[in-house]
Amino acid sequence: MNKDHKTKVAFVCVHNSCRSQIAEALGKHLASDVFESYSAGTQLKDQINQDAVRLMKKIYGIDMEASQKSKLIDEIPGPDVVITMGCNVKCPVLPCKIREDWGLDDPSGKDDGAFEKTIGIIENKILDLRNRLKNQML
Repeated sequence: MNKDHKTKVAFVCVHNSCRSQIAEALGKHLASDVFESYSAGTQLKDQINQDAVRLMKKIYGIDMEASQKSKLIDEIPGPDVVITMGCNVKCPVLPCKIREDWGLDDPSGKDDGAFEKTIGIIENKILDLRNRLKNQML
């Protein structure tokens, strides 16, 4: 296993304010032993979605506003893995070894149940990605 290079995973969606921010936070929280997590968007919002911030703090004790901000794609280091959230827009091509689309509906503007469902799906996908990447290491 190459201990000098941890796999870099970029979570990408349009505004980098909700799903990709949740994925970055959960990646850091649940899989930092296997990969580095980044998130970015093709456009920026002024702040991270406040419902996502509130629920991530409530469920996991993670304060996304304290450790994360909205970033554009060109602000993240060259990723090994690119995960798009399912934004139904053409994402710019980011060179990478692995690309996946998680096809997640944006819970923005919906009730807490929709957010909690999306957060749960992202958690499961992060853990699955962690296991897959860990098994690929030599």
